[in-house]
Amino acid sequence: MRFDENADLDTSNIDDLRGSRGGGGGGGALGGRVALGGGGLGIVGLILYFVLSSLGGGGGTSGGFALPGGLSGLSSGQTADNTQIAQSCRTGADANSNLDCEVTAVVNSLDGYWSDAFARSGQTYRAPRTNFFSGQVSTGGCGSATSDVGPFYCPSDSEVYIDLSFFQELEQRFGAQGGPFARAYVIAHEYGHHIQNLLGTNRQVRSGDSGPTSGSVRLELQADCYAGVWGKHATTTPTSSGRPLITDVTKADVAAALDTASRIGDDYIQSNLGGGRVDQSQFTHGTSAQREKWFTTGYSTGDPARCDTFSTNTLG
Repeated sequence: MRFDENADLDTSNIDDLRGSRGGGGGGGALGGRVALGGGGLGIVGLILYFVLSSLGGGGGTSGGFALPGGLSGLSSGQTADNTQIAQSCRTGADANSNLDCEVTAVVNSLDGYWSDAFARSGQTYRAPRTNFFSGQVSTGGCGSATSDVGPFYCPSDSEVYIDLSFFQELEQRFGAQGGPFARAYVIAHEYGHHIQNLLGTNRQVRSGDSGPTSGSVRLELQADCYAGVWGKHATTTPTSSGRPLITDVTKADVAAALDTASRIGDDYIQSNLGGGRVDQSQFTHGTSAQREKWFTTGYSTGDPARCDTFSTNTLG
């Protein structure tokens, strides 16, 4: 995946919290206390949940999963300093060489696609803010978390949170191929949760719901499908600059995204990183095959209407 080097980037929906009082340190903590409800548990947090469950720990709260070892002393006075990212991320050329700018470009493209999609259906799209943090973060409505939770979306404040070092973790710990489009899939999946929040879909899911056909699984698979839908239109979606930011998505890019999807399925995580025993009653995100299937459904059709995982009896 490459970006148009002459297209402009817009950093106005990015908040860089990496230098703020609540955003640094905390790397040694086990996990966060973030309560995500219908927003989905962070990918690394999912591993910790399975590990702790196998040891007799873990569990749910009224707002969703809450991992032990949370941060009790996080400051809520975080402030964003976007000076550096605004100066560094100006064009697609910057996105081709700088991870901060790459994620910014993906956010721009996602906002462009979903704004158009909502307008075509007579609805108003409200873009989420995307927060870059390092080590730990306080959210506006879902509590606090460390980087161990992984990228997540908070439905209460309609914002995405990500420590960009997660992408390195994904390759080193999960063995994923990585690459720009695989990273874009992760961001697009979190945006999928924002779409569900705007449409009210996430309110169909009960807190702590789990199992192979649970609402939690359906919510996650739908977010994968929405990510695929955006991917299908990524090279034709204009952003605020009036031109598409993404110039090409190759078969190798799609394969890398599917590889990432396969490594964050419930069965893969339980088998390889969570103790070795697959317990379907604890499924909250879907199997590797299901995640691949629903991303492919979105990517092959380019139609959000084909992502209705709540009406089908066959999840894959």
